Amino acid sequence: MSEEQKAAVYKPVTRAVVDELKRIIDGQYVLVDDEEKLKEYSHDEVAEEMYHGLPEVVVKPNSTEEIAAIMKLANRENIPVTPQGAKSGLSGGGVPVMGGILLSMERMNRILEIDRTNMMAIAEPGIITNDFSAAVEKEGLFFAGYPMSLLTCYLGGNVAENAGGGKAIKYGVTSRYILGLEVVLPSGEVAFYGGKRVKDVTGYNMVQLMVGSEGTLGIFTKIIVKLIPLPKAKTDMMVLFEDLETAIDVVPRIMTEVGITPTGIEFMDRLTLETSCKHLGESLEQYKNAGAFLIIEVDGNDEERVLNECLDIGEFCTENGAIDAFVAHTPSDQEKIWKLRRNAAEAFKAISPRQTLEDIVVPMSEIPKVLPVLEDLSNKYDVFIPCYGHAGDGNLHATVVKNPDHSEDQWLEILPKVLADLYSEIHRLGGTISGEHGIGNKRKQFLPLVLGETEIESMKSIKRALDPNNVLNPGKIFDL
Repeated sequence: MSEEQKAAVYKPVTRAVVDELKRIIDGQYVLVDDEEKLKEYSHDEVAEEMYHGLPEVVVKPNSTEEIAAIMKLANRENIPVTPQGAKSGLSGGGVPVMGGILLSMERMNRILEIDRTNMMAIAEPGIITNDFSAAVEKEGLFFAGYPMSLLTCYLGGNVAENAGGGKAIKYGVTSRYILGLEVVLPSGEVAFYGGKRVKDVTGYNMVQLMVGSEGTLGIFTKIIVKLIPLPKAKTDMMVLFEDLETAIDVVPRIMTEVGITPTGIEFMDRLTLETSCKHLGESLEQYKNAGAFLIIEVDGNDEERVLNECLDIGEFCTENGAIDAFVAHTPSDQEKIWKLRRNAAEAFKAISPRQTLEDIVVPMSEIPKVLPVLEDLSNKYDVFIPCYGHAGDGNLHATVVKNPDHSEDQWLEILPKVLADLYSEIHRLGGTISGEHGIGNKRKQFLPLVLGETEIESMKSIKRALDPNNVLNPGKIFDL
């Protein structure tokens, strides 16, 4: 949307509005008239500037009451408000594309309660997920829904995107563990949905409507998280294969034929492992004959049983095409394996910052069919498309990387064509365009490729009902 179009829809942030914001919250937490500081809030991890947006003012509230007052002001003055977490998103979901007020949740970072009796915790949205996980682990409890980026992301962002991660095959994604939400609605009214109840069918399931809504339906201020007992034992292994097709083919059979559900199964192709090893300064010698890799994690409460299950999986893999299987017996060996996977995205950024980390997801049985699609697209458009991701749940991070020989104009012309072809093929295989990163403003133009008009219009109806002035995070998922 051009600046002229924005001006036709929304009002600017005037000096009078800034003064009122400073009356709502401490003035030191209102940033304005400093373009360099404002730019820090203009983007997430999506590199293309076309998906960035400069806020007119950044505010850092510290309470539900402050956020409610800000939303009432925004509705009265018809000013867009964009909630933002750690800026670690991969869809532009927390980017202020319409300008207006940027609502940073960084100060609302407290754990309000850890309830061991009910195995629940209540936290604010701005707490770093890793800090939250570490705190509950001290109580012998476990937040199983965390994503791979737990060291940087905020809990509120995980809920807004319904984030997944390396443990989703056994434990599921974030939504499974969110039982209650205090939410500031777009109108500025405060609602509390759910609670410390495992079962609740009292009316519509508003908690799950809010989870994954990408900050377009409400702003979370308190989050009730279901916890589980912390597993006492964990073992990881890396399994080497000659090619990716053989590796992927084994994945569903581990569960159906061996009868074991691993905590997680991650995969990397050869290019991904080479790039990650080089980025971290690790040797490739022990992997020199392999073209694909699975990282398999098994956990439980009996150390011997966990190890035996890992060995059973390793034996099954070697009987079905694996070159070798390495069991990581110590925490340092486990960290070495997972570090390779966690740093894959950063490793490719070091080679070429011009890339797009995609988030396609297909039924597990269709994973092998995705690989030829990626190869065909790579050849057709002369780009690199390394692939890694969560093999156990069909969520693949196919990363389209700019060919260094292409100009910037060529890249910007090629990229939407690659994505349109990729998404269409994924839809044909029964998949869709995002498993955990969200739609945001990055993928909204492609939503009609995978959802019909009726489905999209029903979502718009919900948005209009809760946000009739379209002031909360406009320009995301779809346009109104």
